[in-house]
Amino acid sequence: MLIKPKMLQAGDKVATISLSWGGAGEPDIKWRYEQGVERLEKVFQLEVVSMPNSLKGSDYLYENPKARAEDLMNAFKDPTIKGIISNIGGSDSIRLLPYIDFDVIRDNPKVFIGYSDSTVTHLFCHKAGISSFYGPSVLMDFAENVEMYPYTVEALKKTLFSTEVIGEVEPALEWTSERLLWVIENKDKQRQMTSNRGYEVLQGSGVVQGKLIGGCIEVLEFAKGTSLWPEKSYWKDSILFFETSEDMPEPTFIEYWLRNYGSQGILQQAKGIIFGKPQNEKYYEEYKESILRIMKEFDLNELPILYNLNFGHTEPKFVLPYGALAEINCDHVTFSILDSGVE
Repeated sequence: MLIKPKMLQAGDKVATISLSWGGAGEPDIKWRYEQGVERLEKVFQLEVVSMPNSLKGSDYLYENPKARAEDLMNAFKDPTIKGIISNIGGSDSIRLLPYIDFDVIRDNPKVFIGYSDSTVTHLFCHKAGISSFYGPSVLMDFAENVEMYPYTVEALKKTLFSTEVIGEVEPALEWTSERLLWVIENKDKQRQMTSNRGYEVLQGSGVVQGKLIGGCIEVLEFAKGTSLWPEKSYWKDSILFFETSEDMPEPTFIEYWLRNYGSQGILQQAKGIIFGKPQNEKYYEEYKESILRIMKEFDLNELPILYNLNFGHTEPKFVLPYGALAEINCDHVTFSILDSGVE
């Protein structure tokens, strides 16, 4: 059972942190970071502090994983900081592993939120025994051009600022993966939205419940075989959540990775799986075929699988609390979180 952190409230101090790519500190992107901070202050009434190394730029942070880890440890240690928000993902936060003190995280449970390469930090929290939140980052979601998407704002408020059960998570009506350059000239340009087709049941029937665990499927590959990888018993009665990054991996890679989960016995222990919308909906149909092929290989044709959910590398997005009890209803094509995210 993972410890839930305390809920956030207006006036709380939160830290922004760069655990992988250091783009938030690059001079030409700094405006974007400042815009995200402004939203945290105005939309959520939070007091924002930048961790000391977080804005030192991409070269410095790449060369100094220990400095990134120190920011994380100090953010957890600081009793005045109530939440930690990832500035952006990247590709190498696994390099922080030697410098992580899991006792520090365990003894100071607080909100941590991010996605993509932040999957590694979620596994730090998981190993320490606390729940964290797969959701928005500063540079992407909080700093969205013109304004934050209401769907994302509502998800954050329900998950982090309330002790009520989160409940049914409805599909976003529209979505976007459009890439607009992060140049200040685009600051007032909105991304093009597309109508969303909603959730799809790939296979399975009835209703299943399980505790949430997962992340960006490519980043999870970094953790396999390390001390971060959850023990086999933890996967029992889980609902797995997987999503793919902006790298848009070819469908064969989805097959390779899922085949490994089957070979580890993880798929067989799960109650169900949810998959996030692929970026740009590239390989939308091909991924479905690959998923079903692997399920057939392991005689898991009845395992409930829900597809095209609004989390991960798509906007807008909802928030997934690790360890929370969730429900897939194949008959009604719904996804619900039956827990509160925080205490």
